[in-house]
Amino acid sequence: PKTLAELTIPTLRQAAADAGRPEPRVVCALPIAVTDDVDGARAAAAQVFAVYDTLPSYKTMMNREGVDGPGGLAIVGTEAEVRDQVKELQSIGVTDFNAGIFTSNPEEVARTQAVLAEWL
Repeated sequence: PKTLAELTIPTLRQAAADAGRPEPRVVCALPIAVTDDVDGARAAAAQVFAVYDTLPSYKTMMNREGVDGPGGLAIVGTEAEVRDQVKELQSIGVTDFNAGIFTSNPEEVARTQAVLAEWL
């Protein structure tokens, strides 16, 4: 969210304005899981998305965000916490959210899908 709010979205908007184009859509893709085990989910995300920790562009973004790896970027928590995190993305200008459900727990998948269905 910090990188989007402070760098990505302002840069895209300025480039569009400079080119005389309408404000662009902004797509954000992040791992997501509704869970009561936030620490466990972050650890799982860190493993599932470990490759991103080796890519310079992603590493730069994670440093900007102040997280130590991909697990720190995941949207995780209870239904209310996940709703708040997604609403934050919307409030900073994200127009399209690509939610990457990464949990394999069937109950957590269902809970995550239920929260995401609210935005359909």
